[in-house]
Order: sequence, then structure tokens, then C-alpha cells
Amino acid sequence: MSELPLFNDSVFVFDARGVAKRFRHAATFGALEALMDGETMRFVNDHDPVPLLDQIRQRYGDQVSIQYVAREPGKIMIDFAICLSARHHAQAENDGESVGGGCGGGGGCGCAGI
Repeated sequence: MSELPLFNDSVFVFDARGVAKRFRHAATFGALEALMDGETMRFVNDHDPVPLLDQIRQRYGDQVSIQYVAREPGKIMIDFAICLSARHHAQAENDGESVGGGCGGGGGCGCAGI
């Protein structure tokens, strides 16, 4: 397999291999919460973080999409994309509100819970 690029202009790299194991989940949550709507974090790790992925799904639901970029032993890359606008649109439509831009809270926070 050819070498995959770690980043481009719209993807922020988070290399978990450099974070002490006891801090990895908390650091990952912090990094995700620092992203803004539409931004992507490329998570790099030396093992498949299945328990972390379960926690992300439980904590953020469809606000964070998860897509493997590489899934080989010793070389895991996962793109986490923040999708606050899509969540806001769906919620607004369900509530009968007019649909505008994201939550307006900025900085990955806001009404959508991230």
C-alpha cells in the first residue's frame, strides 16, 4: 500500500502515539471539542481504538463522523469530521424551525452539545 498523506489544508492531525496512554481519551475529546463545524481531525495511532470509538459515538452521536483512512496493524488513521450543521438542520426541521447555518456558538461548542 502506498504511503497515505497525514494531512492537507482542511485536516488537522492528532497523533495519539505521542500522548501518554492514560491521557489519550481525554486528549482526544479535547481535540474534537476544539474543532469547528466542518473541520476534520485525522487521528493517528498504533492500534485500533475500538473502545474510544464507542465512547465517541455514545458521547457525540452523529455530530462526529468516523471514517478509517488506514487500518493496518501498527498503522491506524481515522478521520473524525465535525457535523454540527447537519445536526442543527435535522433538529430544526424536527422542531418546525427555520433552518439557518450552524449553531452559532462557534468553536465546536454550542447548542449541539460539542
